[in-house]
Amino acid sequence: MLNVVTHSGKFHADDVLAWSLLCQFHPKSSDLNLTRTRDATIIEQADIVFDVGGIFNPTDCRFDHHQNEYQGPLSSAGMVLKWLLDMEHIDQTLFTALNETIVSYVDDVDNGRIEEDKYVPCFCSLINLYNAAANTLEEFDQQFHLAAVMSKQIIQGIHQRIQAEQQNRELIISGMNNAASNNSVLIEFPHHVSWKSTYFANDGVNHPTEFIMYPTMYNTWQISAIPPTEHSFAQKRSFPKEWAGLRDDALSQVTGVPSVFCHKNRFIAVFHTREAALTAMKRFDML
Repeated sequence: MLNVVTHSGKFHADDVLAWSLLCQFHPKSSDLNLTRTRDATIIEQADIVFDVGGIFNPTDCRFDHHQNEYQGPLSSAGMVLKWLLDMEHIDQTLFTALNETIVSYVDDVDNGRIEEDKYVPCFCSLINLYNAAANTLEEFDQQFHLAAVMSKQIIQGIHQRIQAEQQNRELIISGMNNAASNNSVLIEFPHHVSWKSTYFANDGVNHPTEFIMYPTMYNTWQISAIPPTEHSFAQKRSFPKEWAGLRDDALSQVTGVPSVFCHKNRFIAVFHTREAALTAMKRFDML
């Protein structure tokens, strides 16, 4: 059993996130036992300490950032994440994804470099809501673990997304290469994949393709318009205006094939069969 300690009482996003990272990626995660306390004797005897104790020493698994001796940019979450990388419990790709998606933001908020926008729900503000139901140390402990459930699920989601992207990388690059060599604007996948990160990491901005097509879990075929950049809501090329917002019979009458739906913003179109999807695209000079 590894004894892990953080402070008792009110918690913040960084200590909840630090615990979640340890639970997800520590090689002995099933052996971690968390104690929330400010008792110096218990803190000193612990195997891992974060966000309390006044010491930053990764070698000894001490991850506090509140003492004057530490002048760096990290919170306890960033400290734990960097330690996981240095100990090779996570790789550089996962470190970067976790840091860019959530950890660096938590570091910035906790250290006062940025302020939360009260009109925009964020990880830090959502975690803080769990404090509202607590009035005793025991209740704060209970709420900490409830907050950690949500935090762990988010971390798991990021991890699973990266795993999926890595597993599908060769499929996506092969699809890009095949489309380019065949002068096609369409990439076809055998199933849905998380393609955007890999696509744009391989010069997707300048790639000649404009659409992605794949079979869905509903036994239909979806075509998605590729955006000009990874996080854009625009499209390199939109579906025809005549399709916008139509579905079922109304869309089928316009396309001339069995159709299901076209988003009003013209970036998704769904058809009953692969042949229907390709025929509709060709009739409207999109292929």
